[in-house]
Amino acid sequence: MSNSNFSVRQLIEASACTGCRLCVDVCPAVSAAGDGRLSGLYRLTGLRRIAGSRAGLLARLMRRGPIGADDMTRFGETVFKCTLCANCEEVCPVGLHLRDLWYSVRQDVVGAGAGPRKVEAIRENLEETYNVFGEDNEERADWVEDLPDAPEDGYVRDRADVVYFTGCVAAYYPLAQQIPMAMAEIMEARGVNFTLLGEDEWCCGFPLLGAGLKDQVRTFIDHNIEAVRKRGAQKIVFACPSCYHIWREMYPPEFEIFHFTGFMEDLLAQEPFPLGPLDLKVTYHDPCDLGRGARVFEAPRRVIRSIPGVNLVEMPRNRENCLCCGGGGNLEMTDPELSAGITRLKIEEVLGTGARAVVTACQQCVRTMTTYVRRNDVPLEIMDMTQLIHKALKKS
Repeated sequence: MSNSNFSVRQLIEASACTGCRLCVDVCPAVSAAGDGRLSGLYRLTGLRRIAGSRAGLLARLMRRGPIGADDMTRFGETVFKCTLCANCEEVCPVGLHLRDLWYSVRQDVVGAGAGPRKVEAIRENLEETYNVFGEDNEERADWVEDLPDAPEDGYVRDRADVVYFTGCVAAYYPLAQQIPMAMAEIMEARGVNFTLLGEDEWCCGFPLLGAGLKDQVRTFIDHNIEAVRKRGAQKIVFACPSCYHIWREMYPPEFEIFHFTGFMEDLLAQEPFPLGPLDLKVTYHDPCDLGRGARVFEAPRRVIRSIPGVNLVEMPRNRENCLCCGGGGNLEMTDPELSAGITRLKIEEVLGTGARAVVTACQQCVRTMTTYVRRNDVPLEIMDMTQLIHKALKKS
């Protein structure tokens, strides 16, 4: 194989690592597993060895032979035991673009046939049903039927000013469906002219990046862009940070895009919003893709503080230093035990604040943390920002 999965910059960056070990110290997978082979430092060392073995004259001069299939498989196992939280990139003193590099490493591993078998399941589900769970895509907006006053059109309209892009997790996973339900009722109460895409919504493509299948994302981008165009909308709102992140990074800048936290902040600024008091002590968990990925830190906190009676306390690690929930990078699919171990560290930190509830702004974070507290009988409420606003709206 060649090094064609990597840009020249990435190959240079792989050699620029100083070995300072800061990425090891902040890696949630290393902390949960106690295994330094899951760190960015180990990954960069392995990448340099693999890239050097393919470098033609350089490899011959250094007497490096090709990497064996068994070695590549062992390396691949460590590569996919990562949440792609990008905390390693955040602390890197050299400024290496590590998250993009990890995408390319995964693509290289999968191309070498050394990726986990779960990658094939992700590929097949998205190719056949256009959602990561392999569910019938015609049922993507079926959650609307559980709303008490669902409109006849199910919010799937021919024309609208705003598109609410639901995302796969919130569309299909029962535990997360409370988020789009709250979102729809908030938008309705505020008089926002919005539509869902229904079955015309395909996965944003983000799971393909995490699965090492970056080359297949373009098909999903082109389809979703055309689906929004047909509605005549100029704005798109996301409750999912991963959807929002990939639209920012890889989709053409044709529409004005918002994560719900920023959209809600704008709504609050336009005119008074009827939010009732909530006697609740909460802490806020910064989702990796919204915080470190999109640099959205203050809008969620301002929205929380706009609710009368809510007391917001911070965790020791917050904003750009926030600890991952354990649900990113397709880790739950490849190593559920490690994912749960990271979640345990997160919940322990939350409990240390004395908060009765942890508020986040990501359906995956809600799903991961809620699953953990339920399985372990932890007395803690997990909610999305949309659910917190919806609760205050009902109190008004």
